[in-house]
Amino acid sequence: MASTQVETVSTNADKAKLGLAVVLVLASLVGFYMLAKQGQVAQWGVLLAGLVAAVVVFISSELGKQLLAFGRDSVREVKKVVWPARREAIQMTAYVFGFVVVMALFLWLTDKTLEWVFYDLILGWKR
Repeated sequence: MASTQVETVSTNADKAKLGLAVVLVLASLVGFYMLAKQGQVAQWGVLLAGLVAAVVVFISSELGKQLLAFGRDSVREVKKVVWPARREAIQMTAYVFGFVVVMALFLWLTDKTLEWVFYDLILGWKR
């Protein structure tokens, strides 16, 4: 069995940035609840400012840069997808619904047949 090795290089600065991002998120949540008497504007201002600061710190770390690169690659790949026309999508949806109905009927008939065989013929439990 082949194994692939994943190498992750994490410096102390990256770990500190991630820790700071977590602390900023927690501090913004604590600030939101601590400023309940100051009004909603102050609450939401502290919350949003803390979350924006946490995102900025996270994006400056290596993990954040990798996440942004992954997002860009994902958008690029989604643009390559050839989406079906409306008619094709409706046809495929109808096929799926039809198959589900056929399978439901098959499973119901199988269940009722086995019920009849076991309870009525083998065990003799008439209802």
